[in-house]
Amino acid sequence: MELLVRDGDLAQTSCDVVIVNLFEGVTQPGGATGAVDAALDGWVSQMIELDAFTGKAGTTLDIPTFGKIPAKRVVVVGLGPRDAFNLEQVRRAAAAAIRRARALKAKRVATILHGAGIAGLPAEVCAQAVAEGTALGAYEFDKYKSVKDGEPKTAIEQVLIVEREADKVPMIEAGVKMGMIIAEATNLARDLANEPPDVVTPGHLAGLAETFAVEFGLRCEVWDEVRIADEGMNCLTMVGRGSVRPPRFIQLEYIPKGTPKKRVCIVGKGLCYDSGGLSLKPSESMRHMKTDMSGAAAVLATLRAIAQLQPDVAVTGLIPACENMISGSAYKVDDILRARNGKTIEVDNTDAEGRLVLADALSFAAEQKFDEVIDIATLTGGCIVALGTIWSGVMGNNQEMIDRLIETGNTVGEKMWMLPFDPEIREMLDSDLADMKNSAGRWGSTLQGGMFLQEFAGEQPWVHIDIAGTSFLDKPRGYEPKHATGVPTRTLIAYLMS
Repeated sequence: MELLVRDGDLAQTSCDVVIVNLFEGVTQPGGATGAVDAALDGWVSQMIELDAFTGKAGTTLDIPTFGKIPAKRVVVVGLGPRDAFNLEQVRRAAAAAIRRARALKAKRVATILHGAGIAGLPAEVCAQAVAEGTALGAYEFDKYKSVKDGEPKTAIEQVLIVEREADKVPMIEAGVKMGMIIAEATNLARDLANEPPDVVTPGHLAGLAETFAVEFGLRCEVWDEVRIADEGMNCLTMVGRGSVRPPRFIQLEYIPKGTPKKRVCIVGKGLCYDSGGLSLKPSESMRHMKTDMSGAAAVLATLRAIAQLQPDVAVTGLIPACENMISGSAYKVDDILRARNGKTIEVDNTDAEGRLVLADALSFAAEQKFDEVIDIATLTGGCIVALGTIWSGVMGNNQEMIDRLIETGNTVGEKMWMLPFDPEIREMLDSDLADMKNSAGRWGSTLQGGMFLQEFAGEQPWVHIDIAGTSFLDKPRGYEPKHATGVPTRTLIAYLMS
């Protein structure tokens, strides 16, 4: 989908669908919406009078034009109450409108710049939000669906943002460029998590990182199973040992020109499939375990975007990638593993494997002495129980980092909630035979996971984000589709750019 900016009159733009908007409770549309309404002989106003459209956030009304304007149809999208309006509402309005346009089988769409008119928000930030909402809302993962002969594809080919004031076009174009880079990265993360597990393997993730390095000027190093073992990453080795597809440890790095203001490491859990290992998941719980690499997907997508946006921050992405499978060589309950930092771990449950592979990756990161470390993982089902699919759980050893990540997430529409650390939770992980065990049962499982990882993060500022509930949805929500959401790619990009 191509997203362009043009100066002109929205009411006189030739296309399949024109998108305008309306605040809730407004009885007389103004601005571009008012101009389109006038060209349609007041049809929008009549729908308001008949209570057929109220402007409630996310609702849409489509009106055939019968040749009164060059567009074939008009879609009016509700913005909700004016006093509650913000950039998140811009994104959601753009997504709702583009989905309606797609349902109408539109190919070419022209849209108003939501928020830059009567709401008075800056044109550039509105353009970024419209671009994000449009590209994220139009997302479909349908590559494996057959299209019958003669059936038209429903993909929208072009979206025009039409602006009356020509002098605003350059700043709108800048916002669109930024928004599309972010949205395309998020959609990449979605694609990777939506692909079948037989496609996205540890080797596939490694190959993709190497491709990005060539395309975007990143540094990349991939360790194979022999190097992983030689480097003392015994946890990653053992978790991946049950699969015929060997593990990979992926390092992808963006280095800015000049002296970076700080060095940040983002670590993504890369479980390309999680059967539970010998602590086998029931069949129903194994559904969607291809998405257990959503943290890795977010890291790869973030590095791709950062390479294009080029902030003055050095960013290193680390991905311990493997499959947790069953075979005669699979690791076992009662095994004792020695992580890269030397700490020993008694295996209480082979289905608590994500924290094991992250232990080696975080140990490696601790040796590099980064200014900040963030790990992202679909770590615990307990986080879904606690926070549902609304919030990602956040824990760590640096309150300032936690606060900034939560604030950033709220700004971009990816909510996070801080969860507590407590010595009594850590005591639950004590082992009679090793330094610690990898699981202590269901109670406080999300907190256990976070406190386990703290043992390997070292003294550097570190935050853990549990995306088990937010990385996947059973039904669409706003601009987030059913299945993989790409969370928290947009938060990471915005955090690194700030």
